[in-house]
Amino acid sequence: MKKSIVGFNLILLLFFSSLMFAQNSTDDLSFSDRLAPITEQNFFKSSDYYNWGVSIIKDGDGLYHNFYARWPKKFGFYSWLTHSEVAHATSPNPWGPWTYKETVLKSNGPGHWDAVTVHNPKIKYFEGTYYLYYISTNFGDKSYTEDELIETAKTGYRHPNWSVLRNNQRTGLAVGKSIDGPWKRSSSVLIEPSGPITTLTVNPAIAQGSDGLYYMVVKGDKPNEKRFVRNQAVAVSENPAGPFEIQDKPVIDYLDTEDVSIWFDKLRNRFYGIFHAPEGFIGLITSEDGKNWNKAKNYRLMPKELKMKDGSIFKADRLERPFVYTDNNGQPVVLCLAAKKGDDAYSVFIPIDKE
Repeated sequence: MKKSIVGFNLILLLFFSSLMFAQNSTDDLSFSDRLAPITEQNFFKSSDYYNWGVSIIKDGDGLYHNFYARWPKKFGFYSWLTHSEVAHATSPNPWGPWTYKETVLKSNGPGHWDAVTVHNPKIKYFEGTYYLYYISTNFGDKSYTEDELIETAKTGYRHPNWSVLRNNQRTGLAVGKSIDGPWKRSSSVLIEPSGPITTLTVNPAIAQGSDGLYYMVVKGDKPNEKRFVRNQAVAVSENPAGPFEIQDKPVIDYLDTEDVSIWFDKLRNRFYGIFHAPEGFIGLITSEDGKNWNKAKNYRLMPKELKMKDGSIFKADRLERPFVYTDNNGQPVVLCLAAKKGDDAYSVFIPIDKE
């Protein structure tokens, strides 16, 4: 009798082990060896503006739309916190070349939660509506002038206004029935910090799971931490416009990270997220349910350097804001990055060869 019980338990153990292995074996995504070498044609630059980060979507006619942040070079790189705007460019290909079309969102002015700057957009299409997620900030009840904003931008982190604007950053939303707008902004912030993040909620990334729910990753500060460490949290909603509920378990809290961008891989039936780590690499995380995230099997996707067609290696002072444009099945097509080199900043588009 005891031998039968032991044998039955062993069968159960083998069954669940094989089931777990089958689930984990779907985590085999890696495209670092499929990144095509690039040329200057893969850079999206502007003479008078810094371009920073992209979010791409394809319309019904096959045209690609790029929503990105830009801000004037005349005020310096740090004016992203004071003078950024969300712009719209188009291209026949997801890797460009891109043509600026229009600016779609600017600072909303005093009296609004998004009074100062609009930055780091994500464009999505859900159930007949375009959702344009973005971040912004304000001075609270404090009055301010344009000259003061310019002074803050040119001074940077050391200016007394910097911490106020930085800590008041939140995520918001604008919606439209057409990719060309008009865009109706939300009158209040979309999500406040709680649980595994504090201080601010920025850099939204959202994807819909096979369960129909919407999963949004946002960045904040790590609670109870004396050092400057940023955490990533995930929030869940039944509606892309919220309300979103932040989950207790962080997405990433084992190192300082930024700029998570997520998508749902229909073939592997799991979520993937890409991020940049200040310690020098672009990383990959994954989740089966959208709530519990772990390091992907191919966790260190790539170092912060890119291969050029002429055989040289492109290295920037900063290489951040990773975004993966995928096909309808959630398979990577283009890896997009924001690069700062010297006194310029621009977007980079790297085609990904098919498996």
